[in-house]
This record gives sequence, C-alpha cells and structure tokens, in this order.
Amino acid sequence: MRQIFNDNIVQDIKEKIQSAGLKATPQRIAIYDIMLNMGHVSADMVIERLRQSYPSLTRATVYNVLESFEKSGLIVKRYSPSNKMFFDINTYDHVHLYDKQESTYRDYSDISLIELVRDYLKDKHIPGFDVEKVEVQLIGRSVAVAE
Repeated sequence: MRQIFNDNIVQDIKEKIQSAGLKATPQRIAIYDIMLNMGHVSADMVIERLRQSYPSLTRATVYNVLESFEKSGLIVKRYSPSNKMFFDINTYDHVHLYDKQESTYRDYSDISLIELVRDYLKDKHIPGFDVEKVEVQLIGRSVAVAE
C-alpha cells in the first residue's frame, strides 16, 4: 500500500468521507485510500493491505467501515459468481468484467450496453418485480491482447 504523504489527498479523502455523513477516522481514511488505489476489493484484501500499518485492526472493523461506506453511498457492494463480497469505489454506471480464474473485477465503460438493457426492460412488465437499477456483469477470463 502506498503511504498517504500528500496532505491534499488526505484532505480530499476526509472531505469525501465527511460529506457522506461519516467521521473521518484514520482507519476510514486508510481504507478509502486503498479503495481509491485498487477499485474493487474484498474485506480480506483490505485487511492484508492494512496489516503492517494497523496490526490491531480487526476483520469486524474493516467490514463495519466498508458497510458504512456502502450505506452512505461512497462505494457499491457486489457479489462475485462464487458469492464472495467485493466493494467498488466507482458508483457511476459501468459494466463489470469478472475474471473467474483470478477472482478479480475490472471496470469496462460501455454506457450503450447499459442503456440497451434499460431500454429493453423499460416496456417489459415482470410480474411481481420493479426494476430499480441495471447492473451488467460479464464473466470470463483475461486473455492476452495481440498488439
């Protein structure tokens, strides 16, 4: 994990956390910084990154911080196909690419695909269900790109 030395970055993170109605504790700042650097993380990934800086930080504390971030709208919670919980720092509409071999997420910007699904569902009536949000997740594996 990179150390936060830049006062401007720390201040930006504090303001972001406080604007969500949360207290900007050192642990919350450190966890949000990890989210900024990694994008998609599990609680275990956060714990691993914080082990040296915060050796007494418990798994429960990390989960509680991530849950408070999610409830306040700072991050989005998602589940992998294997039902592992991940948290995403990017709350805007985007497509998720899930690499099932690496158990990792990557963002893919394709608003047309999301709009296509929204438009398709707009005039559909699904009995007993109201669609509130469309999230698109593509599952596969990363492959080398020919140059």
